[in-house]
Amino acid sequence: MHGNGTNGTGFTTTGTGGSGGDSLNDIRTDIITLTRFILTEQGRYATQATGDFTLLLNSLQFAFKFISHNIRRATLVNLIGLAGATNSTGDDQKKLDVIGDEIFINAMRASGKVKVLVSEEQEEIIVFDGDGKYCVVCDPIDGSSNLDAGVSVGTIFGVYKLQPGSSGGVRDVLRPGTEMIAAGYTMYGASANLVLTTGNGVNGFTLDNSLGEFILTHPDMKMPKERSIYSVNEGNTVYWDKPTQEYFHTLKYTSDGHKPYSSRYIGSMVADMHRTLLYGGIFAYPSDSKSKNGKLRLLYECFPMAFLVEQAGGLATTGTQRILELVPKHIHDRSGIFLGSEKEVQKVIDMYKKYEISA
Repeated sequence: MHGNGTNGTGFTTTGTGGSGGDSLNDIRTDIITLTRFILTEQGRYATQATGDFTLLLNSLQFAFKFISHNIRRATLVNLIGLAGATNSTGDDQKKLDVIGDEIFINAMRASGKVKVLVSEEQEEIIVFDGDGKYCVVCDPIDGSSNLDAGVSVGTIFGVYKLQPGSSGGVRDVLRPGTEMIAAGYTMYGASANLVLTTGNGVNGFTLDNSLGEFILTHPDMKMPKERSIYSVNEGNTVYWDKPTQEYFHTLKYTSDGHKPYSSRYIGSMVADMHRTLLYGGIFAYPSDSKSKNGKLRLLYECFPMAFLVEQAGGLATTGTQRILELVPKHIHDRSGIFLGSEKEVQKVIDMYKKYEISA
């Protein structure tokens, strides 16, 4: 290639000739970092912004980089295994859970922009000193039970704006997901992948370890409208209600001559959702007779993922209610959830309506 050109992510390549994969032609020089992206979005959608939200996102990405660094060296420095305690929801805490929680708390405190923090690892909310304008809800390391097996885990987060006149309290986060202003996750696998929405679509970034920067690699992510893939723990089938049982039965035993759906289940929500967001299909963790209120936490698992999925063109439901319209009564409330491609999730909604009519 001679001269300048661009690729699909907006990167520019420059060069004056040469050949081979190591030539100067292959070096991208106009890289869209997360910070640059946020500043551009701020100029486009929030011209009166103070810059506080940008500073908050910078603190968030520092936390993701720090957690990613510790996960990559976990086995070498004996961070794998249990820490000897349980968290607020009764799960055994891994050593990395504790470290991830501390990283998040310190990063949010240091930002000076966060007033209220909710973490899966903390029984109550944390209220910081200062005049922070935001509330952050997070699961610092989701899927940590898979760490010993080297399975991808991740951080899930959501952001609310502090309510007018509030000095910081639990009411600032006991709000429907429709009031979140940003949400996302970072998956720590072969690479660290950050997927983010601020209410204007979904964009994906990949951590370049040599630069220490998250680089835009998946701009304007959109889910396929339908895809014959389902992701669910079928070991719980016996506990499911009738609509859920029949729905998944129809995916495996088709009556219209189509091939059965493919099953893809990892057991790490971030990893399963990352695949679902990229390839389409449906991810589900329904409420059942064993977990009547569901298993996943509403504030910092269901809401952020539902926000992302809807912004990417999909749907998120309990089966009978839109996830983002639920109102949590406690910071660690749980919910059943189905989310993914629009047409796949609509089949779940239709199945529940069918049972309502027959009842």
